[in-house]
Amino acid sequence: MVGQKDRPGLSAEMSLINRGYKLVGGVDEVGRGAWAGPLTIGIAVVDSTCTQVPDKLRDSKQLSEKARESIFPTVSNWCVTWSIGHATNDECDQLGMTAALGVAANRAYQKLPAELRPSALILDGTIDFMDTTIDFMDRVSQPHIYTEVLPHADVTCASVAAASILAKVTRDRMMLTLSSLYPAYDLASCKGYHSRAHVEALAEHGLTKIHRKSWSYASNYTISGS
Repeated sequence: MVGQKDRPGLSAEMSLINRGYKLVGGVDEVGRGAWAGPLTIGIAVVDSTCTQVPDKLRDSKQLSEKARESIFPTVSNWCVTWSIGHATNDECDQLGMTAALGVAANRAYQKLPAELRPSALILDGTIDFMDTTIDFMDRVSQPHIYTEVLPHADVTCASVAAASILAKVTRDRMMLTLSSLYPAYDLASCKGYHSRAHVEALAEHGLTKIHRKSWSYASNYTISGS
């Protein structure tokens, strides 16, 4: 069970705000290891007024699907603003994962209201994928975007945990919709990741239009064309 000591805080965000960055965006991804469906990036923007972290906010991986859905409205209302961006399965194949992360992040950033686009971003992980994609961000209109890469930021930083919830719930809902189009592939349950039913469907029906065909698993299956 996740305890109070595991709650994400705002120390990293407030440190940036105290350095003069009025708006800070937490950035996190879901779908990196999926076999099917999009790669999804969430950005959750906070400022100095976002002092009360929602009590049940955690990294999305620490919560059940039901718990994530339950907290989604609270998290979305807590942020100053938020947005989601996607890279398609084909873009993951064509660009590679790091560049696809940058593409999805760019799309999420550009969806934010212009007046609420943060000048500082906290990324979960070890790679600053903001600098790895072509045409990432409009550096003319946003010339001073600072990025801070923090391992396990989805566990320790409230804005990044919020981004993980917003991204995970949004992508899961997309996979539920896709499950009606591809009912054999267990998408409602596995959300495009590995599962026994997913593997059995691939063996019987092959790869669909939503599968990542450059992944190593894909060489074991034919392309169905559907």
